[in-house]
Amino acid sequence: MASRPRHTRQRNSTSTIKNMGQRATLLGLGFLIFPFFLGNSIMGQVVASGLFVPGWLLLVFGAVAWGLSVAAEKSSLTKLQPLPPTTTQWPKQPPTYTHQPNSKTRVEPAFARPSGAETPAPKPEPDPEVFKVPGKLAQWSPAVFAAIEWRRFEAVCEKLFAQAGFETRSQSHGADGGVDIWLYSRNAEGPVAVVQCKHWQGKLVGVRELREFFGVMTAQGLKRGTYATTSTYTTDAQQFAKDNHINALDASDLLAMIAKRSTEQQQALLDVAFEGEYWRPTCASCGVKMVERTPAKGGAKFWGCSHYPRCKSRLPMAGALRR
Repeated sequence: MASRPRHTRQRNSTSTIKNMGQRATLLGLGFLIFPFFLGNSIMGQVVASGLFVPGWLLLVFGAVAWGLSVAAEKSSLTKLQPLPPTTTQWPKQPPTYTHQPNSKTRVEPAFARPSGAETPAPKPEPDPEVFKVPGKLAQWSPAVFAAIEWRRFEAVCEKLFAQAGFETRSQSHGADGGVDIWLYSRNAEGPVAVVQCKHWQGKLVGVRELREFFGVMTAQGLKRGTYATTSTYTTDAQQFAKDNHINALDASDLLAMIAKRSTEQQQALLDVAFEGEYWRPTCASCGVKMVERTPAKGGAKFWGCSHYPRCKSRLPMAGALRR
Protein backbone atom coordinates (compact mmCIF):
# COMPACT_ATOMS: atom_id res chain seq x y z
CA MET A 1 0.00 0.00 0.00
CA ALA A 2 1.20 3.56 -0.69
CA SER A 3 2.37 5.73 2.20
CA ARG A 4 0.60 8.99 2.97
CA PRO A 5 1.85 12.00 0.95
CA ARG A 6 4.03 14.63 2.58
CA HIS A 7 1.26 17.26 2.76
CA THR A 8 -0.97 14.83 4.73
CA ARG A 9 1.75 14.22 7.33
CA GLN A 10 2.37 17.98 7.58
CA ARG A 11 -1.34 18.63 8.12
CA ASN A 12 -1.47 16.09 10.96
CA SER A 13 1.63 17.64 12.59
CA THR A 14 0.17 21.13 12.27
CA SER A 15 -3.09 19.97 13.89
CA THR A 16 -1.16 18.51 16.84
CA ILE A 17 0.75 21.77 17.42
CA LYS A 18 -2.49 23.76 17.21
CA ASN A 19 -4.16 21.55 19.82
CA MET A 20 -1.15 21.90 22.13
CA GLY A 21 -1.28 25.69 21.76
CA GLN A 22 -4.98 25.80 22.59
CA ARG A 23 -4.55 23.64 25.69
CA ALA A 24 -1.54 25.63 26.92
CA THR A 25 -3.44 28.91 26.49
CA LEU A 26 -6.48 27.65 28.43
CA LEU A 27 -4.30 26.20 31.19
CA GLY A 28 -2.35 29.46 31.49
CA LEU A 29 -5.56 31.46 31.81
CA GLY A 30 -6.73 29.03 34.47
CA PHE A 31 -3.53 29.53 36.48
CA LEU A 32 -3.95 33.31 36.40
CA ILE A 33 -7.69 33.42 37.11
CA PHE A 34 -7.98 30.73 39.80
CA PRO A 35 -6.32 32.77 42.64
CA PHE A 36 -9.05 35.45 42.33
CA PHE A 37 -11.60 32.95 43.63
CA LEU A 38 -9.59 32.61 46.85
CA GLY A 39 -9.88 36.32 47.64
CA ASN A 40 -7.25 38.27 49.60
CA SER A 41 -6.59 35.48 52.09
CA ILE A 42 -3.08 34.34 52.85
CA MET A 43 -3.77 31.09 50.99
CA GLY A 44 -4.96 33.06 47.94
CA GLN A 45 -1.82 35.20 47.94
CA VAL A 46 0.45 32.12 48.19
CA VAL A 47 -1.38 30.34 45.34
CA ALA A 48 -1.38 33.50 43.19
CA SER A 49 2.37 34.01 43.60
CA GLY A 50 3.05 30.34 42.82
CA LEU A 51 0.92 30.26 39.68
CA PHE A 52 1.80 33.69 38.28
CA VAL A 53 5.01 32.76 36.42
CA PRO A 54 3.89 29.36 35.01
CA GLY A 55 0.57 30.92 33.99
CA TRP A 56 2.23 33.60 31.87
CA LEU A 57 4.72 31.08 30.41
CA LEU A 58 1.87 28.82 29.35
CA LEU A 59 0.02 31.79 27.82
CA VAL A 60 3.08 32.84 25.79
CA PHE A 61 3.82 29.27 24.66
CA GLY A 62 0.20 28.65 23.70
CA ALA A 63 -0.09 31.89 21.72
CA VAL A 64 3.15 31.20 19.79
CA ALA A 65 2.21 27.57 19.02
CA TRP A 66 -1.29 28.56 17.96
CA GLY A 67 0.02 31.33 15.72
CA LEU A 68 2.61 29.08 14.06
CA SER A 69 0.02 26.37 13.35
CA VAL A 70 -2.37 28.86 11.74
CA ALA A 71 0.44 30.24 9.56
CA ALA A 72 1.46 26.70 8.55
CA GLU A 73 -2.13 25.82 7.56
CA LYS A 74 -2.40 28.91 5.35
CA SER A 75 0.96 28.13 3.74
CA SER A 76 -0.08 24.52 3.05
CA LEU A 77 -3.37 25.55 1.45
CA THR A 78 -1.61 28.10 -0.75
CA LYS A 79 0.95 25.55 -1.87
CA LEU A 80 -1.67 22.99 -2.86
CA GLN A 81 -4.10 25.45 -4.46
CA PRO A 82 -5.08 24.08 -7.90
CA LEU A 83 -4.36 26.05 -11.03
CA PRO A 84 -7.06 28.30 -12.53
CA PRO A 85 -10.14 26.62 -14.03
CA THR A 86 -8.66 26.94 -17.52
CA THR A 87 -6.72 23.72 -16.93
CA THR A 88 -8.27 20.29 -17.34
CA GLN A 89 -9.83 18.82 -14.19
CA TRP A 90 -10.29 15.11 -13.43
CA PRO A 91 -12.95 13.76 -15.82
CA LYS A 92 -15.99 11.95 -14.43
CA GLN A 93 -16.29 9.88 -17.58
CA PRO A 94 -13.75 8.70 -20.18
CA PRO A 95 -12.85 11.73 -22.33
CA THR A 96 -14.15 12.26 -25.84
CA TYR A 97 -11.56 14.75 -26.99
CA THR A 98 -11.50 15.87 -30.59
CA HIS A 99 -8.35 17.41 -31.97
CA GLN A 100 -7.62 18.60 -35.47
CA PRO A 101 -3.87 19.27 -35.86
CA ASN A 102 -4.32 20.59 -39.39
CA SER A 103 -6.95 21.01 -42.06
CA LYS A 104 -6.15 17.66 -43.72
CA THR A 105 -6.10 15.37 -40.71
CA ARG A 106 -8.83 14.76 -38.17
CA VAL A 107 -8.04 12.64 -35.11
CA GLU A 108 -11.07 10.71 -33.81
CA PRO A 109 -11.61 10.27 -30.08
CA ALA A 110 -10.62 6.84 -28.80
CA PHE A 111 -14.17 5.73 -28.03
CA ALA A 112 -15.78 7.01 -31.26
CA ARG A 113 -14.51 4.19 -33.48
CA PRO A 114 -17.22 1.86 -34.86
CA SER A 115 -17.97 -1.21 -32.75
CA GLY A 116 -16.51 -4.46 -34.09
CA ALA A 117 -13.89 -2.72 -36.22
CA GLU A 118 -10.32 -3.43 -35.14
CA THR A 119 -8.26 -0.30 -34.56
CA PRO A 120 -5.51 0.01 -37.18
CA ALA A 121 -1.97 0.02 -35.88
CA PRO A 122 -0.31 3.46 -35.99
CA LYS A 123 2.19 4.05 -38.75
CA PRO A 124 5.84 3.87 -37.69
CA GLU A 125 7.28 7.29 -36.91
CA PRO A 126 10.58 8.57 -38.34
CA ASP A 127 13.82 7.44 -36.74
CA PRO A 128 14.26 9.46 -33.49
CA GLU A 129 17.93 10.00 -34.37
CA VAL A 130 16.92 12.89 -36.66
CA PHE A 131 15.39 14.78 -33.71
CA LYS A 132 18.57 15.02 -31.63
CA VAL A 133 19.24 18.60 -32.70
CA PRO A 134 17.93 20.96 -29.94
CA GLY A 135 14.99 23.01 -31.13
CA LYS A 136 14.26 20.66 -34.05
CA LEU A 137 10.72 20.12 -32.77
CA ALA A 138 9.15 23.43 -31.81
CA GLN A 139 5.57 22.24 -31.27
CA TRP A 140 3.63 19.19 -30.14
CA SER A 141 2.94 16.44 -32.65
CA PRO A 142 3.12 12.61 -32.83
CA ALA A 143 6.79 13.03 -33.77
CA VAL A 144 7.54 14.21 -30.22
CA PHE A 145 6.34 10.91 -28.77
CA ALA A 146 8.47 9.04 -31.33
CA ALA A 147 11.55 11.08 -30.49
CA ILE A 148 11.58 10.61 -26.71
CA GLU A 149 12.29 7.53 -24.59
CA TRP A 150 9.87 5.91 -22.14
CA ARG A 151 11.07 7.78 -19.03
CA ARG A 152 10.59 11.17 -20.72
CA PHE A 153 7.06 10.11 -21.70
CA GLU A 154 6.22 9.29 -18.06
CA ALA A 155 7.65 12.67 -17.00
CA VAL A 156 5.44 14.46 -19.57
CA CYS A 157 2.33 12.64 -18.28
CA GLU A 158 3.20 13.55 -14.69
CA LYS A 159 3.66 17.22 -15.65
CA LEU A 160 0.35 17.15 -17.52
CA PHE A 161 -1.56 16.04 -14.41
CA ALA A 162 0.36 18.48 -12.21
CA GLN A 163 -0.81 21.29 -14.49
CA ALA A 164 -4.38 20.08 -13.90
CA GLY A 165 -3.99 20.76 -10.16
CA PHE A 166 -3.03 17.34 -8.80
CA GLU A 167 -0.13 16.63 -6.50
CA THR A 168 1.83 13.79 -8.11
CA ARG A 169 4.29 11.15 -6.98
CA SER A 170 6.23 8.87 -9.32
CA GLN A 171 8.94 6.25 -9.19
CA SER A 172 11.80 6.69 -11.65
CA HIS A 173 12.94 3.05 -11.70
CA GLY A 174 12.61 -0.34 -10.08
CA ALA A 175 9.48 -2.41 -9.46
CA ASP A 176 6.49 -0.06 -9.55
CA GLY A 177 3.71 -2.54 -8.88
CA GLY A 178 1.87 -1.52 -12.04
CA VAL A 179 1.69 2.18 -11.06
CA ASP A 180 3.82 4.86 -12.69
CA ILE A 181 2.17 7.97 -11.17
CA TRP A 182 0.10 8.46 -8.00
CA LEU A 183 -2.38 11.35 -8.01
CA TYR A 184 -3.37 13.20 -4.83
CA SER A 185 -5.92 15.93 -4.08
CA ARG A 186 -5.84 18.36 -1.15
CA ASN A 187 -9.50 17.49 -0.55
CA ALA A 188 -8.92 13.78 0.10
CA GLU A 189 -6.79 11.48 2.24
CA GLY A 190 -4.45 9.22 0.31
CA PRO A 191 -4.25 8.79 -3.49
CA VAL A 192 -7.36 9.55 -5.54
CA ALA A 193 -6.18 7.79 -8.72
CA VAL A 194 -3.25 5.99 -10.33
CA VAL A 195 -1.70 6.31 -13.79
CA GLN A 196 0.06 3.71 -15.92
CA CYS A 197 2.14 4.93 -18.90
CA LYS A 198 3.02 2.75 -21.87
CA HIS A 199 5.48 4.16 -24.44
CA TRP A 200 4.71 1.88 -27.37
CA GLN A 201 5.15 2.58 -31.07
CA GLY A 202 3.37 0.40 -33.65
CA LYS A 203 1.89 -1.97 -31.05
CA LEU A 204 -1.69 -1.80 -29.79
CA VAL A 205 -2.52 -1.94 -26.09
CA GLY A 206 -4.80 -4.92 -25.60
CA VAL A 207 -7.40 -5.92 -23.05
CA ARG A 208 -4.83 -8.02 -21.13
CA GLU A 209 -2.83 -4.91 -20.18
CA LEU A 210 -5.98 -3.10 -19.03
CA ARG A 211 -7.15 -6.10 -16.98
CA GLU A 212 -3.81 -6.09 -15.15
CA PHE A 213 -4.14 -2.36 -14.52
CA PHE A 214 -7.69 -2.80 -13.23
CA GLY A 215 -6.36 -5.41 -10.81
CA VAL A 216 -3.90 -2.81 -9.47
CA MET A 217 -6.72 -0.28 -9.03
CA THR A 218 -8.79 -2.85 -7.13
CA ALA A 219 -5.86 -3.79 -4.89
CA GLN A 220 -5.37 -0.11 -4.00
CA GLY A 221 -9.08 0.40 -3.32
CA LEU A 222 -9.43 2.95 -6.14
CA LYS A 223 -12.40 3.23 -8.48
CA ARG A 224 -10.66 5.34 -11.14
CA GLY A 225 -7.39 5.23 -13.01
CA THR A 226 -5.76 6.50 -16.18
CA TYR A 227 -3.90 4.44 -18.76
CA ALA A 228 -1.82 6.59 -21.13
CA THR A 229 -0.04 5.33 -24.22
CA THR A 230 1.73 6.77 -27.26
CA SER A 231 0.02 4.02 -29.29
CA THR A 232 -3.73 3.24 -29.21
CA TYR A 233 -6.08 0.47 -28.03
CA THR A 234 -7.84 -2.53 -29.48
CA THR A 235 -11.63 -2.40 -29.62
CA ASP A 236 -11.95 -4.89 -26.76
CA ALA A 237 -9.54 -2.85 -24.64
CA GLN A 238 -11.55 0.34 -25.25
CA GLN A 239 -14.77 -1.35 -24.16
CA PHE A 240 -13.14 -2.85 -21.05
CA ALA A 241 -11.79 0.57 -20.08
CA LYS A 242 -15.21 2.18 -20.51
CA ASP A 243 -16.93 -0.52 -18.42
CA ASN A 244 -14.43 -0.26 -15.55
CA HIS A 245 -13.93 3.51 -15.20
CA ILE A 246 -10.46 3.48 -16.75
CA ASN A 247 -9.55 6.72 -18.50
CA ALA A 248 -7.84 5.23 -21.57
CA LEU A 249 -5.80 7.93 -23.32
CA ASP A 250 -4.03 7.24 -26.59
CA ALA A 251 -1.63 9.50 -28.50
CA SER A 252 -4.48 11.48 -30.08
CA ASP A 253 -6.17 12.06 -26.71
CA LEU A 254 -2.92 13.21 -25.12
CA LEU A 255 -2.23 15.66 -27.93
CA ALA A 256 -5.79 16.97 -27.59
CA MET A 257 -5.27 17.55 -23.86
CA ILE A 258 -1.96 19.32 -24.51
CA ALA A 259 -3.60 21.51 -27.18
CA LYS A 260 -5.99 22.86 -24.51
CA ARG A 261 -3.08 24.10 -22.40
CA SER A 262 -1.76 27.65 -22.63
CA THR A 263 1.26 28.41 -24.81
CA GLU A 264 3.46 28.63 -21.71
CA GLN A 265 2.22 25.28 -20.39
CA GLN A 266 2.76 23.56 -23.75
CA GLN A 267 6.32 24.89 -23.82
CA ALA A 268 6.88 23.63 -20.28
CA LEU A 269 5.74 20.16 -21.39
CA LEU A 270 8.14 20.30 -24.36
CA ASP A 271 10.97 21.26 -22.01
CA VAL A 272 10.22 18.18 -19.91
CA ALA A 273 10.05 15.94 -22.99
CA PHE A 274 13.41 17.08 -24.38
CA GLU A 275 15.27 17.26 -21.09
CA GLY A 276 18.80 15.83 -21.17
CA GLU A 277 19.49 12.84 -23.44
CA TYR A 278 15.80 12.42 -24.17
CA TRP A 279 16.46 9.93 -26.98
CA ARG A 280 18.67 7.55 -24.96
CA PRO A 281 16.64 4.89 -23.06
CA THR A 282 16.75 4.65 -19.26
CA CYS A 283 17.39 1.37 -17.49
CA ALA A 284 14.09 0.44 -15.83
CA SER A 285 15.94 -1.37 -13.03
CA CYS A 286 18.66 1.16 -12.14
CA GLY A 287 17.28 4.48 -13.40
CA VAL A 288 20.48 5.34 -15.32
CA LYS A 289 20.96 5.97 -19.03
CA MET A 290 21.83 2.90 -21.09
CA VAL A 291 24.82 2.73 -23.42
CA GLU A 292 25.34 1.27 -26.88
CA ARG A 293 26.93 -2.17 -26.83
CA THR A 294 28.08 -4.64 -29.47
CA PRO A 295 27.85 -8.41 -28.87
CA ALA A 296 31.27 -10.00 -28.35
CA LYS A 297 30.46 -12.68 -30.91
CA GLY A 298 29.05 -10.22 -33.42
CA GLY A 299 25.50 -9.26 -34.28
CA ALA A 300 23.24 -6.24 -33.97
CA LYS A 301 24.05 -3.50 -31.47
CA PHE A 302 21.85 -3.17 -28.41
CA TRP A 303 21.28 -0.90 -25.42
CA GLY A 304 22.85 -2.17 -22.21
CA CYS A 305 22.83 -0.86 -18.63
CA SER A 306 25.92 1.16 -17.74
CA HIS A 307 26.06 -0.76 -14.43
CA TYR A 308 26.92 -4.02 -16.20
CA PRO A 309 27.78 -6.67 -14.98
CA ARG A 310 25.90 -5.79 -11.78
CA CYS A 311 22.80 -5.10 -13.91
CA LYS A 312 22.29 -7.11 -17.07
CA SER A 313 19.24 -5.21 -18.38
CA ARG A 314 19.30 -4.71 -22.13
CA LEU A 315 17.04 -3.47 -24.92
CA PRO A 316 17.28 -4.04 -28.68
CA MET A 317 18.05 -0.92 -30.65
CA ALA A 318 14.82 -1.19 -32.65
CA GLY A 319 12.67 -1.32 -29.52
CA ALA A 320 14.78 0.75 -27.18
CA LEU A 321 12.18 3.44 -26.79
CA ARG A 322 9.51 1.07 -25.47
CA ARG A 323 8.80 -0.12 -21.98
